[in-house]
Amino acid sequence: MAFSNQWRRVRSTLTNTNIDTTTKTTNNDNNNNDSSFNMISDKTQTQADYEPLLQSQQQPTHGYDLEDDARDGSGKKYRSVINRQTVLALVCGLLLYPTVFWALKPLCMGLTRSSPTEYAAATVPTTEGEVPTCHTADLLPAHAPRKNIWKNLSIKEAQEIRKWLWQPEQGLNLTKSTLATESDNSVFLIEAFAPKKIDALAYLNGSTAIPDKYAHAIIHHGTSEQIVDYLVGPLPISERTTLRPLTEIYHRPEIPYNAHSFLPNMSTFGFLISSTFAPLAEVTQDLFGGVAIGQANDTLIAAGTAPFSYDGEWRRMWAGLKLNVPGHYLMPVDLYAYFDLSGTDTSKWHMVRLVYNGQIFSSTDDFKQAWSNGTLMRSKKPVIDPTDGWTTRSRVGKGQKRDLDERAGPRSVSFDGLRFRVDQEEQYITWMGFSFYLGFERDMGLNLWDINFRGERIIYEITPQEAMAQYSGTDPHQATTVYLDRAFGMGASVKELMVGYDCPSEAVYLPATIHTATGSSTRYNAICVFEKDSAKPLSRHTGWLKDEMGAIKGYELTVRSISTVGNYDYLFDYTFQLDGTIEIRVSASGYLQGGVWDKTQHPYGHQIRDTTMGSLHDHVINYKVDFDIAGTKNSLTAATLEVEEITTPWADDAWGSTFTQQRVNRKRILTEDDSRLEYPKNMEGNYVITNEDERNAWGYPRGYAVHPGASAIHLTNLDCKRTQDNVNWAKHHLSVTRRHDHEPYSSSIWNIHLPGEPTVDFYKFFDGESLDQEDLVAWINLGTHHIPRAEDSPQTLTNVATSSVLLVPFNYHDYDVSMESMNSIILNAAEPNQPWLIDENGVKPSYCLPKKVPDFTYTGLKSWDEDGNPATSSSILEERKIAEGWHGIHAEFFNEL
Repeated sequence: MAFSNQWRRVRSTLTNTNIDTTTKTTNNDNNNNDSSFNMISDKTQTQADYEPLLQSQQQPTHGYDLEDDARDGSGKKYRSVINRQTVLALVCGLLLYPTVFWALKPLCMGLTRSSPTEYAAATVPTTEGEVPTCHTADLLPAHAPRKNIWKNLSIKEAQEIRKWLWQPEQGLNLTKSTLATESDNSVFLIEAFAPKKIDALAYLNGSTAIPDKYAHAIIHHGTSEQIVDYLVGPLPISERTTLRPLTEIYHRPEIPYNAHSFLPNMSTFGFLISSTFAPLAEVTQDLFGGVAIGQANDTLIAAGTAPFSYDGEWRRMWAGLKLNVPGHYLMPVDLYAYFDLSGTDTSKWHMVRLVYNGQIFSSTDDFKQAWSNGTLMRSKKPVIDPTDGWTTRSRVGKGQKRDLDERAGPRSVSFDGLRFRVDQEEQYITWMGFSFYLGFERDMGLNLWDINFRGERIIYEITPQEAMAQYSGTDPHQATTVYLDRAFGMGASVKELMVGYDCPSEAVYLPATIHTATGSSTRYNAICVFEKDSAKPLSRHTGWLKDEMGAIKGYELTVRSISTVGNYDYLFDYTFQLDGTIEIRVSASGYLQGGVWDKTQHPYGHQIRDTTMGSLHDHVINYKVDFDIAGTKNSLTAATLEVEEITTPWADDAWGSTFTQQRVNRKRILTEDDSRLEYPKNMEGNYVITNEDERNAWGYPRGYAVHPGASAIHLTNLDCKRTQDNVNWAKHHLSVTRRHDHEPYSSSIWNIHLPGEPTVDFYKFFDGESLDQEDLVAWINLGTHHIPRAEDSPQTLTNVATSSVLLVPFNYHDYDVSMESMNSIILNAAEPNQPWLIDENGVKPSYCLPKKVPDFTYTGLKSWDEDGNPATSSSILEERKIAEGWHGIHAEFFNEL
């Protein structure tokens, strides 16, 4: 009976292997008939290449005669070497199989672990329960030592504040945001306001109670044409709660109303778009093959640019038309309108001019007349092919199937269970000596607080500050565009992560909550946390003396969120490494902001389609990093490389007594007068945040270095009126200032429209203060000089559009503390013909089957309106409106007028 079972298992394994291969081949053949691929010749070649292998795997039960001559892939006969003796040996082997397998099982298992192919064949279970399921992959709980004082408001807290603001005694005279026009008062944002650092540290250190909680609420006062940011607190709402303007964090006493972005109710502007382009329907149909007349089935839509204003005195905007097709960002047409939208009296809003093919028209009538009388110089009409699919992610028309691509790729599995812990209520994370809290805000999304390593705080705060993109071109849309995405809301634009694609399937997914003009929303699966194998050792060496040889596995922990702001998707990564290094990385994908291609655009990008170009632009993303190296008293040192010429008495005469070599020049930067910095040329040095009062065992001040990673850039165009003072943070690689609670951000949501007189002027942070053993903040830039190429269509690739910086221990420790890791190996050579001595610290991967990956699902958004009621699900059209904002202004949104 035992023999019978073993034989059935062997036969089942062999038979199933053949069946699987045959099935896959059949499925591939079916796929090859798909209209997406032209695979007839490739299919024939593939079958020919693999035919010998398939034949050699076939069994007698599948019609293969052991006595027949076989053929190779070219059809040439070769003599079979299988004879009766071979068959007899096989039978004897099968009879002895149970005994041999039992005796050699430990050795067999060791072999299968060293050979992936054998491992797969030997461990695939044929009956349930042979290999245990890995039950330890569930998240282990953590208990935050303190409450998360940076977490955003709960739904209940935000609703209570909103109701309180609506009470008559507050005197705000509010209108619901979904109904408010430009001349009404309405709530734009409600959000937690970070406590003062001195209060936060006292609480974290256990010396005081939890600090009072405050919120800030931004109100658009259309009745008085001003915007006010109010401080509300303490919370929860009580008789102690007060309301006052929050002015100390801005450099202008008032926020001009002309600096605001579009409100949720954009009906007036939608009507202006429709009234401008609807009379030109016959013209646009002729020139572009589409119309924008204010209907749901419009074939053209409008896209706005920024900035709207220079200093808030006026408000004007360019809007260009695009074909309303999937991937419309890549389908612009050559017509641009300039609108004056100043003030709250919308009856005065009007179109200033039209531009078509470089020709300027002061009215739609002038443009239409030039078209009718034949004096209009025409640009090339865009090619519209609805079956083309080049602007979509469809695989139709995008090449051929790749060999073995029908197999799922490798995936990350923690066989021994997850090695990090999460307090999901407090959003507190620990991993391999690191611990930190998560925060989340509407403007820039995910941020990190109170980062500790091996029991010491190293960083108080890492928060993204702003993300800008400045374009170039010959047309009004590209040449005038400077986006500052804080205005649109990186956090408000965070999207549900696609499990298994955006992050590993086994990642832990966390929600994010924001409270904006229309109410509150929680985006499920907004943040992912996962450990990964970097696929390279963190350190290694091959040596022959005792304990010289070995390696440490390069495991890393990543916290990620993704925001889609209009056309671009931004991946924000914070990655922690075993030696105490932290990498900050941002990567971009999504669509280019396509321009209309003609020969005059050649210096500003590349043609990527018949009438479309990818436009040259800079991305710069600013981060605030508040270091606390062994305390809050820190200094700044520039460690740069220099070449020196020296003369020595011991030099060989044949070489001469004089030679050149490198040396390190360490220079303290003592005041803010000298702290707007560039990385040294050829990366010959770095900047280090140190604590001069705390030394390592070798007498050096403990510190962390800012080490540039991929694409360490700053803004190229330093002399532009549209970036005069609102993006001063972007004009250097990094800057260091003395920390102040009244300087929490390098930018603001209104800076986008106030380049001449911004609400936050970063240069005003620099007033000569001492940087000598003070609480310091580094403002660090990531970014790319994006010269689009054909390969950026249909969507940009994250492998190239990426930038990073490393925050690296620099004499912070006395040695490499990653040597603590037990996931490491030491090899020592033995005497000849003896096995090597291996020490893996007793760490062995579990022998188990990972849990089944659930089928892909996508849901994840729960919303509440301004009254606190659960919001009804939106239509796809409404979701698109919310997601694209004024990047894609659709006239049909406003046809109720």
